[in-house]
Amino acid sequence: MKLLIEEHRYPFDLVKELFPNIDELDVVDGVASINYVGYFYHAERQECVFVLPKVILDQNNKVFGKYEPEKIVDLTKSNPLSANESKFIYGLSVWIYRAISVYLSNCIAQGKDHTIVRHQKLIKVGRGRRRLSNTFLDILLALLDFNRQNQDWFMFILKNAHSGFNKINWSKTITSSQAIVQDGEPVYINPVTKKRYINFDEELLVIFYSILNYLREYYGFPVSLNVNYELITGKRFDRYLNKGFGVRRLRQIKYKYFSDKALQLWELCFAFFEQSKQVRMNSQVNEFLLVKNFNIVFEAIIDELVGDNSFPDRLNKKQNDGKEVDHMFLWNSLTTVEPDKQVYYIGDSKYYKQKNEVGPTSIAKQYTYARNVIQWNLNLFFGESDEKPKETDFCLRDELTEGYNVIPNFFISATIPDDLRYDDNIDETKRSAKTHVSRQFKNRLFDRDTLLITHYDVNFLYVVSLYARNNAIQKKNWKQKVRNIFRDKIRDELANRYNFFAMRAKPSVDAREYIETHFRDVLGKVFAPYDDKGIIALALDNREEFEQENQALLAQLEDSFNIVRCGLSEDPRPKLPKPVAVLGGAKSAKRGVLMVMMENYATRSKNFAESGKVAVGIKYHGRGMEIINNLSSIGYVLFHTWDKTKQKMFAIVDDCKILAKTTVPEEYYMSPKNPTHSDGTPDLAQFLYVLLTADMSTPIDTAHVDCNKKKYTDKTQRYDAQFAWIDELVNEE
Repeated sequence: MKLLIEEHRYPFDLVKELFPNIDELDVVDGVASINYVGYFYHAERQECVFVLPKVILDQNNKVFGKYEPEKIVDLTKSNPLSANESKFIYGLSVWIYRAISVYLSNCIAQGKDHTIVRHQKLIKVGRGRRRLSNTFLDILLALLDFNRQNQDWFMFILKNAHSGFNKINWSKTITSSQAIVQDGEPVYINPVTKKRYINFDEELLVIFYSILNYLREYYGFPVSLNVNYELITGKRFDRYLNKGFGVRRLRQIKYKYFSDKALQLWELCFAFFEQSKQVRMNSQVNEFLLVKNFNIVFEAIIDELVGDNSFPDRLNKKQNDGKEVDHMFLWNSLTTVEPDKQVYYIGDSKYYKQKNEVGPTSIAKQYTYARNVIQWNLNLFFGESDEKPKETDFCLRDELTEGYNVIPNFFISATIPDDLRYDDNIDETKRSAKTHVSRQFKNRLFDRDTLLITHYDVNFLYVVSLYARNNAIQKKNWKQKVRNIFRDKIRDELANRYNFFAMRAKPSVDAREYIETHFRDVLGKVFAPYDDKGIIALALDNREEFEQENQALLAQLEDSFNIVRCGLSEDPRPKLPKPVAVLGGAKSAKRGVLMVMMENYATRSKNFAESGKVAVGIKYHGRGMEIINNLSSIGYVLFHTWDKTKQKMFAIVDDCKILAKTTVPEEYYMSPKNPTHSDGTPDLAQFLYVLLTADMSTPIDTAHVDCNKKKYTDKTQRYDAQFAWIDELVNEE
């Protein structure tokens, strides 16, 4: 067996005889390299060549960290590899073969270009000249080929093996068995039948089909088994394969076979277990399965195991500027634990030698991908496109805070574990690669221009074998698992860079109004990702240079908000004060309440029951000024007589306005209509009117509302309208 490494530069004299066509090599100044990965058999020289992916090389261009590629080209003459390393090479050859086969099949099925794959399979099992085969791949291919070409022979063996069993031999039965006469007829209790002896053809078939079953379950080869034998599986098969029992048993039954087919099958089964014996084959032409630019196959592998291909908002991996994202999928948002909150994850697979760093061009492209995705999403909500209705239920920008959700952005590269195991693991701890950050403003995580790119390694052996098995359930399970791993690891990276808080506005504080008033202080630092829009996330850069700035902002915010530390993977609701009890019926985003004293409500409300239009008189004193100052925050009107059992509450559907009595439109019901002084004389000078439109069709359940919680001290103001925050009136019990 000859072993080469993709793109490694070899002395031309060392490899020139391995390739019938010199064009398969890139030769410059006496140095040759091959840009293929896969399997190649040189029929004339009877040489098996396997080209390993370059990911097997480390930064020092060594295999397994200790072998120069030139020293392990010819494993037939000199094999310095350990038993574990040799087993790894045999196994990897099969997985690469299967991965390329699956890639080729997928391309053909989907109508995609597959010209990078060169495939010629002309191995014939027969009694021609022998070919020394040290590759497990040779043997597996021959076993599968034998199964495809000899179905008629298998059926012939099975038919003969089972014919005539349990048929009564009447001559022997009459002469050797006693009969009982019953109703004049002899009855033979122990008839003599044809006995079934061990059939060695059948035992060979059991071993053969057990091998095929192993190839199907372990390597994913598409094998159909139409037999009713009890196959050798599990620990029993492990004894055959790894404990030498298969070789011993085949030697014991070897001399029971005489037909050519049975002898060929015995040789194939023996070679499978022995892995180094000669297999009779006719190979008059070269055989190969090679793929050029294996990075394309690696990208397809990662996309199959990680990414999505369709999105609910018609977003395409091929973007409007011509760039195409390697991998993209919708998964749980980083900024909330609520499962229905999703965000785009953007990945780029890097097929490098182990632990090579990503170049600046790739980093710049990855930033561009994220910016394009953000803009696409915003165009659906705020652009001028006529594509309606919207086909996605989330927006990357939050209108309350004008903050932007964090876009998970990462590179995926491959590594070979030191112990050569096929473990399912994602590793970033051994990398020296740093997290890349692009920003316009410092200390603003929730900013459109703040983009982070992390870097992770996947076990090359595991992802190739998983893809090669082509098992839909296994791939689905790993996809869900690895997406959660990416989410959690990116959260950990953010936690290393930022301190995260959750905050809820205190009673009497309108969060929207506060953010608008202090916009420059909190822009890019706050974001409202939760279903409960009363909770706002706060992210502050934890580096020492921002310590003073952050302390000042926290001190300022604590005057108006309840603030608690809360990581991205934590639910903030148990940590914060309970929100105001949910009101039944229609709701308003504004938290202010206009309290209107109205006696005889049942009679007077008939005047505005349909229109909901009411003009509420207010006076030029402290309570009236409080209404004017909070006019933009009024979202409810509460009609009352200082009796909790008779109060009525409705949501206000439009912004309230202030007008003088003389300019109030006629469609508004005025309360009071004719204001007077205490002595009964008209009092127009002291009154302005708040114009509101209430949704009278849906009264709000006021079981938790108590008008008496808003106190008054001056009895002369008992009948005057006043302002209250909903928090002040709601009883949480």
